[in-house]
Amino acid sequence: MLDNPQHPTIDESSLRYEGWRIVAVCFLLATFGWGLGFYGQSVYVAELQRARGWPTSLISSGTTFFYLFGALLVVFVGEAVRTYGPRLCLIAGTLAMAAASVAIGAVREPWQLYLANAVLAFGWAGTSLAMITNTISLWFDHKRGMAISLALNGASFGGIVGVPLLVMLIGHIGFAGAMYAAAGAMLVLLLPVILFLVGRPPDLHGWHAAARPKPQSSAQIRAWALRDVGFLTVTIAFALVLFAQVGFIVHLISFLDPVIGRERAAVAVAVLTAMAVVGRVLFSMVIDRLNQRLASALSFLSQAAALLVVINLHNDYVLIAACAVFGFSVGNLITLPSLIVQREFDSASFGVLISLNTAINQVTYAFGPGVVGALRDWSGGYALPFYLCVALEVIAAALIMVRGAGHAKTS
Repeated sequence: MLDNPQHPTIDESSLRYEGWRIVAVCFLLATFGWGLGFYGQSVYVAELQRARGWPTSLISSGTTFFYLFGALLVVFVGEAVRTYGPRLCLIAGTLAMAAASVAIGAVREPWQLYLANAVLAFGWAGTSLAMITNTISLWFDHKRGMAISLALNGASFGGIVGVPLLVMLIGHIGFAGAMYAAAGAMLVLLLPVILFLVGRPPDLHGWHAAARPKPQSSAQIRAWALRDVGFLTVTIAFALVLFAQVGFIVHLISFLDPVIGRERAAVAVAVLTAMAVVGRVLFSMVIDRLNQRLASALSFLSQAAALLVVINLHNDYVLIAACAVFGFSVGNLITLPSLIVQREFDSASFGVLISLNTAINQVTYAFGPGVVGALRDWSGGYALPFYLCVALEVIAAALIMVRGAGHAKTS
């Protein structure tokens, strides 16, 4: 069959396809986005508490504000990419994250912390999951799952490499100097790459529908989505799981320290993070061919089983192995919602739907660490909050298997 000259066939599996350069850009974006936006929060809390002597509750409330305000902004990422194009949005996200890093380094008063976190929320919206999935969706259709999975390995890289580098810099040049250096590195490394590599996305075979007029406005799409069973089951299931996952991971060292000691607790966290990368890479090879709802349910149940082991068995090696099992699914749980939305809903609505999904998830998991901590204080141990996490994972596994009728995307 001859290709239509106006819509030539593209080979997404070819290494020469321009989309893979976009994946590399998004990997670098995720490295800084998660390193400074997500994982960096633990560094900011510790450093500001040490330098300013402020109560942990005050600094932590700034972090909660960051997540909640960021979730509000994330809702509109899909519209921003469609209106202004990926290049301008990526540049704006990079500039906002760099400005936020400088602002956090310059914080002297509590009100300045909230202002810095507000700027950081803009940076997070422009460098994290919604921006990356929206950008990659403009270049990939059949290999979208692999592309998103590979790009999001930058998130893990930001935690594994970025945070230790930031801590090392703080030790040498101080907190403010380290934050200024991080902002400078982000601008020097990211801006030229975005300007050079991110061009106009392809519009082939009609699947890049974002550039064409749509019969529904973004507000109409969101209103419809919040009444649609298929969208709600995906969104609520992943919101419950991410609530449990973030709550568990944030408290993991506190739980393991008295059980197996700080050194082995650190090993367990490192193994969990490394397995998140391994799981994401291995999954990326087959994720586009799987029943993604079933794969999600099995991932939820594997985490629930690992949590049961963590609660009930306190052998060093068994606990580290359980953390490895839990970690294997961690990375994929931020990739799978976008793939399910892509497969089941019209491509013209993808940007709006995945931004809404991401925002709801972020609002929910922002409360995970606080609820787990409160239940731990109330009950005197971690068994009760971790059993709650198990229950949420099992409920989510059942919920994710419920699909709405009549809203599937037709090929």
